[in-house]
Amino acid sequence: MEVRHLRYFVAVATERNFSRAAEILHIAQPPLSRQIQQLEEELGVVLIDRTMRPLALTQAGRFFLDQASQILRRLDHVRDQTQRIGKSQRERFVIGCVGSTLYGGIPDLVRRMRQHWPDLDIEIREMMSTEQIAALKERHIDLGFGRVRFNDKEVERLTLREERLFVALPLGHAKSLDKEPIALRDLEGETLIVYPGMPRPSFADEVLNLFEENRVNLLRVEEVREIQTALGMVAAGTGVCVIPAASQRQRPDDVFYRMISDEKATSPIIMSYRRNDPQNRIDAIKQIIREMYADNPPWLQISNVYLGKTDK
Repeated sequence: MEVRHLRYFVAVATERNFSRAAEILHIAQPPLSRQIQQLEEELGVVLIDRTMRPLALTQAGRFFLDQASQILRRLDHVRDQTQRIGKSQRERFVIGCVGSTLYGGIPDLVRRMRQHWPDLDIEIREMMSTEQIAALKERHIDLGFGRVRFNDKEVERLTLREERLFVALPLGHAKSLDKEPIALRDLEGETLIVYPGMPRPSFADEVLNLFEENRVNLLRVEEVREIQTALGMVAAGTGVCVIPAASQRQRPDDVFYRMISDEKATSPIIMSYRRNDPQNRIDAIKQIIREMYADNPPWLQISNVYLGKTDK
């Protein structure tokens, strides 16, 4: 299967007509028909119902159209980015981060980095903590910000701060009527929604371990992929969810937040980078973060700042 097969199929599936698709692709109709037939033979399934007018996609064809379209969009993005980088000759720096850090210091850090290095192309990619380690080693990213503690001999990991955890409650919940910090034991018997469900280990495991260490029994645990889904379920009254402090900015109108009073109810922000890379830019980024912390933005008032504890 080649890229041209994907483009031919998407054109036919979109136009629902071989003749119009051939005109758009600037090829004759017979070769186009043969290419689609070869594609179907290679896959071993029928993608297009040719007995219908206009042409109709089979169930397999609809699935293949969705996947082929995604692949082509990704290829187009790769081509465009490669051309842009090649033409500009600008250095590219990619930061991987868990979604919750985008509600804390990452946007401020990127703004300051762009001021410090105006000719540097900085890209942000959302990815789980475990995914960042592989991405660093494979040089897909240059810097990572995650929440899960683990070791890797090729990756240096630096704990920047410990962020307090909050519980998200549905509006109208009995425990949403008090603004004071809440103890973990007061969540006994609740349905807990954790994220991300995959990949593991993740922030979900940190939260579950916290409840287990404090011997708090839950009614049940629901696992979801993203924090947005978790908070949507909280708003719907499905259960409660534990989140880092900075994430309170999400769904402020239909979810109530209370800080968890237990001292160990924190989540680390861990910066990760390749151990053997030249440290010039990393050292400068550390200094930028120190300056950020010195400015003491509001989200740091509920965090303990370290910036120096290395997780080997």
